[in-house]
Amino acid sequence: MPIATVNPANGETLKTYEPMGEEELERRLQLAEATFRTYRTTTFAERSRLLNKAADLLEEDQQEIGRVMTTEMGKPVKQARAEAAKCAKAMRWYAERAEGLLADQEPAESDVRDSGALRVRVRYRPLGPVLAVMPWNFPLWQVIRFAAPALMAGNVGLLKHASNVPQTALYLEDLFHRAGFKEGCFQTLLIGSGAVDAVLRDERVKAATLTGSEPAGRAVAAASGEMIKKTVLELGGSDPYVVMPSADLDRAARIAVTARVQNNGQSCIAAKRFIVHSDVYDAFAEKFVADMKALKIGDPLEEDTEVGPLASEQGRSDLEELVDDAKRSGAEVLCGGQRPEGPGWYYPPTVLAGITREMRIHREEAFGPVATLYRAGDLDEAVLIANDSPFGLSSNVWTRDDNEVERFARDLEAGAVYVNGMTASHPAFPFGGVKRSGYGRELSEHGIREFCNITTVWQGA
Repeated sequence: MPIATVNPANGETLKTYEPMGEEELERRLQLAEATFRTYRTTTFAERSRLLNKAADLLEEDQQEIGRVMTTEMGKPVKQARAEAAKCAKAMRWYAERAEGLLADQEPAESDVRDSGALRVRVRYRPLGPVLAVMPWNFPLWQVIRFAAPALMAGNVGLLKHASNVPQTALYLEDLFHRAGFKEGCFQTLLIGSGAVDAVLRDERVKAATLTGSEPAGRAVAAASGEMIKKTVLELGGSDPYVVMPSADLDRAARIAVTARVQNNGQSCIAAKRFIVHSDVYDAFAEKFVADMKALKIGDPLEEDTEVGPLASEQGRSDLEELVDDAKRSGAEVLCGGQRPEGPGWYYPPTVLAGITREMRIHREEAFGPVATLYRAGDLDEAVLIANDSPFGLSSNVWTRDDNEVERFARDLEAGAVYVNGMTASHPAFPFGGVKRSGYGRELSEHGIREFCNITTVWQGA
């Protein structure tokens, strides 16, 4: 894939970039290693000052960078501006809390005595240059949720962003530079996917984080395993959205639409499989389908657009294949399901019912505004359907029965369970999945400690 901005609303190529050559890449790796030697010793107060300044600048740039993101990957511009605001919030969250999250910890005095020590401390120390391989769907947020904790921990970052969002990638490097971070603290590497393996295997790179597809995750995990390097992987998701009889159906149906079509449906944590108890299935389906049909599709730069184009022509083709496979296998199309005429990579909000285990869409992630409806006879069947997926990123449950809440929290195979609300990442809460959705955690104290050397300092007499 060329490194280029291609407007998904019309297919027009706006800017192209030459990949970095070996000499420039080597210069940047040397710079990252050298910068880390001094940056690692900066105080939390200094790092906090710099990160807060970056947050200020990002808020000032909100309108401009929002339009850039929309032009590069097609999200509605109001959502793009909201993404920028969310990033600034997360930067401030880590700027204010990192020192406390990484403060030395002292074990119980009885354990210290038992070890024969006078004092024992657990200290969190930075690792070094961390490579981040990031996707296009949230081109600011995916990077910031790595960069903010990594920089506050004393690491330096190397960003290999998706090739279709180069302007956003270069903006991020410039943002940290304008905020006052020393050159080399955060660098964007304009390289193709074929060059990632060599960077990952370079001894100067100490760890890696990837958000992206399952094949990309396998490749990074395999190379990192060979090199004995720490990785955090956030891969695909096919999140269940379970609706039980005690739920507020109007609210559950209304939020279900947002949960499915946020970011034009191109979100790993978007609800994709809607599992509804038989007692309320028909009522929920009627409300849900009506609201999906009512969404406004159009130019993502228009303020009232609710669903824009998919980010790439290939992405639309992949989604279309899943829908067509389901239709051939007997799925019922309750709305959408047909590519529209005209320019741009649009696909309509679509709801499919009658899903069977033989259909590809049952086991593969639908990365676009396509929802699948399942009927469950009781709680046990709802859990069974929800867990019948290779993925386990997040989950959504709608019930006002406390016993059901506890059962879902115990039995759903996912990194998060959201009750009576849709999944949304927040800097205070750990984020990540199980099964083929990856491993490790981002955000919260767990995220900032992922790329730290957790060191025991034992002192005797």
